[in-house]
Amino acid sequence: MNLLRRAFWGLALLAAFDVQSDNLLAEDWPQFRGPRSNNVSVDQSIPTRWSETENLAWQVDLPGAGSSSPIVIGDRIYVTCYSGYGIPSGSAGDINKLTRHLVAIHRADGKILWNKTIPAEQPEDSYQGFISEHGYASGTPVSDGERVYCFFGKSGVVSFDRDGKQLWQTNVGKDSSNRRWGSGSSLLLVKDSVIVNASEESLSIRALDKLTGKEQWKAAGSALELTYATPVAVTMKSGEVDLVLAVPGEIWGLNPSNGKLRWFAEHSLTGNISPSVIVDGEQLFVFGGFRSSGSFAMKAGGEGDITKSSLVWTSRNSSYVATPALHGGYLYWIDDRGSAHCVNAQSGELVYRERVPDLSSGGRPVYASPVVIGDKIYVTSRYDGTFVLPASPKFEVLARNQFAGDKSDFNPSPAVSNGQLLIRSNRRLYCVAQK
Repeated sequence: MNLLRRAFWGLALLAAFDVQSDNLLAEDWPQFRGPRSNNVSVDQSIPTRWSETENLAWQVDLPGAGSSSPIVIGDRIYVTCYSGYGIPSGSAGDINKLTRHLVAIHRADGKILWNKTIPAEQPEDSYQGFISEHGYASGTPVSDGERVYCFFGKSGVVSFDRDGKQLWQTNVGKDSSNRRWGSGSSLLLVKDSVIVNASEESLSIRALDKLTGKEQWKAAGSALELTYATPVAVTMKSGEVDLVLAVPGEIWGLNPSNGKLRWFAEHSLTGNISPSVIVDGEQLFVFGGFRSSGSFAMKAGGEGDITKSSLVWTSRNSSYVATPALHGGYLYWIDDRGSAHCVNAQSGELVYRERVPDLSSGGRPVYASPVVIGDKIYVTSRYDGTFVLPASPKFEVLARNQFAGDKSDFNPSPAVSNGQLLIRSNRRLYCVAQK
């Protein structure tokens, strides 16, 4: 057993655990990739076409840039930003002025209700390399309906109440990866715990008490280097819950009550892993790796090394940043070279790979994960608008929608809630709704 696995088997304080409660409104979008962590919405009323003059309910200028997605709780939208340093236009400025924001917005009209700021703790990684691609507010906040939790990298995890009062702030490390690419993962909320992938800051995964911010357990290992995915909770048929995260070369199933490793499987995806694991019952789909090295499907659960017993299929098709969407037995995504993919989820066979017309082919044109809404797939590109495709194994571009006056990056995945599609750029938050 290597040192990494020994570290996982030997950890931590016990913590009460349960999957996030269902007391949120069905229409809420409380975390990264939505209420079920799968980027699938039950909404049927989102328009296919929009612009500054069509189906735009409102827009609001944000106090800073960011690659985090908005979340929705009841009548409020929450979004994180950064300002003061590393602004995408102009010079980077003074790193000591770097500030993070949590902004609350009234969903009915886009009015900013409050804007709370957290000065960045120094030293912080400088605005260069891949940090200049996504910035300093890349983790999507999460909410339990009463509190909002934000991950600000070296400045830690911060909790706010509904009125914007800061409740606690907990440090989860101040180191940097060997690439210095900055934080990219989002938080996962469970009944009593906030799960943090602090790979960039301390090569660790941690659980914090959601009421106090006190650390419940910490699981550390060197293999977490270049792991940027958000962990997922997988509920087994037995009722047991595994906390699952893919890292370069392996995938882990942890006990979410104490951080100990239950099972692991080896794989061939090397380099940075950014897409989150996709869950379909007890089956998992894993994508990522350097130069989009591949993907595979496996069965979750078990004890120890399940490499040989768990594998279902492998494929060379992959996604570099975006997490594919699963719908109707097929996996959909647009890769970092501008090609749309559809893969049979049962066999791993490629159904189609097509160049997307009017989508840039260079500079990683898509960071956002696709969202399934009804029988359509919505994919927001960084520079060329949002593409609408049919959620079926036949490639077609049904629409391309742009806000022509906004030339900033559109990195985040959209949020969907109660007839509203929320799209965020480095400048603004847009609310699209059928008129």
